[in-house]
Amino acid sequence: MEALFSALEGTALAQALRGSRWGYAATNAAHIFAVALLIGSIVPLNLRFLGVWRGIPREAVVRVLAPIAACGLILALLTGPLLFSVRAREYSDIGFLQLKLTFIAVGVLSTLALCWTYGFLLRDASRAHLVGHAILSTVCWLGALVCGRMIAFAGD
Repeated sequence: MEALFSALEGTALAQALRGSRWGYAATNAAHIFAVALLIGSIVPLNLRFLGVWRGIPREAVVRVLAPIAACGLILALLTGPLLFSVRAREYSDIGFLQLKLTFIAVGVLSTLALCWTYGFLLRDASRAHLVGHAILSTVCWLGALVCGRMIAFAGD
């Protein structure tokens, strides 16, 4: 794996980001924006699944917030590896990064399983399934957020 991470650090894109204060800053800002979109839409969506705002139809909340969460996830999945590539060998040894990736994988896979089973709008999903998913999803995404911040403090 060391050779793979070394090769990743040697790519033209990683070198350009490492050498460009503004390029790295823009990528980092885009990643933070992506996480804000993702967490900022997932938390209220999960709160609705848990029974908050019962006066607002669940389908309406899903229609508005799920696409925003998806856009945030896609942008995070594009910018995160770019940030990783700058110091891949160093970051690969940080336990918080490995835990963050686990939280992300479980969060994404649980959402895909829920949508695969009940459809995008989750019309036929039982309250019990939605509550279970909301709890798991909230733990995963907030866990990924905290682990992502901890990466900055774990290196030295």
